[in-house]
Amino acid sequence: MLVPRGVQSLSGVTKEVCQFEAPFDVRFRDLMVETAASLMTCGFRVIYAYTESDEISLLFDRSEQLFGRKLRKYNSTLAGEASAKFSLLLGTVATFDCRISQLPSLDLVVDYFRWRHEDIARNAVSAHCYWMCRRSGLDEQQATKKIFGLSVGQQQELLFQQGINFNDLPNWQKRGVGLYWEEYERLSENRQTGGEVQSVRRRIKRDYDLLMKDEYSKFVSRLVMQEII
Repeated sequence: MLVPRGVQSLSGVTKEVCQFEAPFDVRFRDLMVETAASLMTCGFRVIYAYTESDEISLLFDRSEQLFGRKLRKYNSTLAGEASAKFSLLLGTVATFDCRISQLPSLDLVVDYFRWRHEDIARNAVSAHCYWMCRRSGLDEQQATKKIFGLSVGQQQELLFQQGINFNDLPNWQKRGVGLYWEEYERLSENRQTGGEVQSVRRRIKRDYDLLMKDEYSKFVSRLVMQEII
């Protein structure tokens, strides 16, 4: 399995040029989602794309043979595609780089995506705490010091004391967004008879309410097994 992960050089663009809302902005989320969708349709056989914060992870079909599986071609093509798509959507230049992880078993693939999925939950708590402190008047150093060493539970309690229930925040902030293929039925015209016929097509589903923990692991496993079958 190949699991490319795009890591962007976007901090200057997002903070200084576009001034996205911190810690999460729907506009930025949508840019990342559409960039991930572009990576799924640019010629590679991608089973699953996962995006959280400013990162994208892709899961390739195990039988992918494009470019003779040359990693340097994958790195350059994926980074270029992501950079071009995101820049066009944003209206200013932004760049991605890419690295490849070759994972030899289903368990390792699931572990990778489970790790990314749980990482955002921890980061989301910290991000909301930090920006809550900043909005209360603390500077960067003071806000960092206030939350330093606090456990996830303690940070959630700090948010709750200020009227923010972490459990009530949008799921995409806590779990990221998954993109995968789904089949759907579509009516089309039969050119020979002029009548309507029903056909099965594929489209990308954008999932903003991903499952959690073991259920998420089973979900990723099913995606891989469906492609193998």
